[in-house]
Amino acid sequence: MIGWLEAVILGLVQGLTEFLPISSSAHIRVVSAFAGWPDPGAAFTAVIQLGTEAAVLIYFRQEIWEIISTWTRSLFVKDLRGHWAARMGWYVIAGTLPIAVLGLLLKDQIETTFRDLRLVGTTLIVFALILWFADHTARNKLTLEKHLSFTHAIVYGFAQSLALIPGVSRSGGTVTAGLLLDYRREDAAKYSFLLAIPAVLASGGLELAEIGDGPVDWGPTILATVISFVVGYAAVAWFLRYISTHRFTGFVIYRIVLGFFVILAVTLGWIPANG
Repeated sequence: MIGWLEAVILGLVQGLTEFLPISSSAHIRVVSAFAGWPDPGAAFTAVIQLGTEAAVLIYFRQEIWEIISTWTRSLFVKDLRGHWAARMGWYVIAGTLPIAVLGLLLKDQIETTFRDLRLVGTTLIVFALILWFADHTARNKLTLEKHLSFTHAIVYGFAQSLALIPGVSRSGGTVTAGLLLDYRREDAAKYSFLLAIPAVLASGGLELAEIGDGPVDWGPTILATVISFVVGYAAVAWFLRYISTHRFTGFVIYRIVLGFFVILAVTLGWIPANG
């Protein structure tokens, strides 16, 4: 059962970490463990992610509307099919397929095995090192409008699907893929946010449908979702400004320190590996 204080803290954590390459699901899992709260579970995490995803919808509302409207019209107007917005619509659909398929196939593991804190700590460290490598080798030159292709969209999609494991980070995985493909940091991040929209809305909607049949702490859950929206909107605006002039080194160091600390805490028995 989710309490009011727990909802406030987890909502703040979700909003602060969803768009940063440090894994919001890992932070929710770790914060709950250190606070002595039971694991809120993948379902609660998926639902409050709807709040941060609403922040993306509002922040990128003009681009999202152009993509949806142009893509829809291009189904009937041939001349629009080469427009960047129409192509982006198809790229988002293609990039969503990997996480949709793997999410359904690995549903049981996502809610159990993948939430083991030893695995969370390990993925925080390993993917921090991959992000560091990508950030320091990327040529940082390609743009979405000119260079995104179906092949790149699928690569982004498989990178996003790695975030089914807490500790990888949805934005971290997709941004890393974008950097390895030589996209600019801002473009890699923007496509990461756009690509997350259908995946997060679908998973959150499915979890809402499933948990709606049983006892649910709707008050705290809604509060956490609202908080995650408000904080998330500020976080996405800050993050896009930050990466336009900075590397990801600070996030890499933070992930490594947190990962080792989580593994140490589990090893010494300070926190349980499983919720």
